[in-house]
Amino acid sequence: MATRVTLGAGWGWLLASGVVSMVLGVLALIWPFSATLAATLVVGWLFLIAGAFALIGAFAGRGHRRSNYLIGYGALSVVAGLLLILNPFSGAVSLTLLVAVWLAVRGVMEIAHGVRDARGRAAEIVLGVINLLFAAWVLTSLGWTAMTLPGYFLAFAFLFGGGTEIAAALHHRRGAPAFARSGV
Repeated sequence: MATRVTLGAGWGWLLASGVVSMVLGVLALIWPFSATLAATLVVGWLFLIAGAFALIGAFAGRGHRRSNYLIGYGALSVVAGLLLILNPFSGAVSLTLLVAVWLAVRGVMEIAHGVRDARGRAAEIVLGVINLLFAAWVLTSLGWTAMTLPGYFLAFAFLFGGGTEIAAALHHRRGAPAFARSGV
């Protein structure tokens, strides 16, 4: 027999989840350096654990066709994890450099597309220029941005995720599916 779920049940837990996420986002905004350090260390431990299990799997499953792959993947993950754990500052710099490259490439693509496309040309070109300027700012202030930018990204992810969760909880409380369209 199928269990019947009451609409609106448990909305308080959803709301609490959103509020906690918002609080974590505010804390990450207040202390972006600490948030960057924590995120880098967590990623380092995740790499290390994944690599260790891959190596165990490779050696426990000797003769399996994926053993060589698992040894390579495991060793790479263990080394990357140890580098991030032992020197989280270099990991934060690498992540920030990746963001700067991503912004620069995106900016160039937006400018190129804006030049080719007649519709929305000005807005896309302006967005491309803004992204290039932002990439240049990240690169020229790398010492500061490397230690804060990942923390700010984490903060905004928590804030937007928390806001979404709070909205979903309030919709659920009313017994309506989250983000339902009226009349559909």
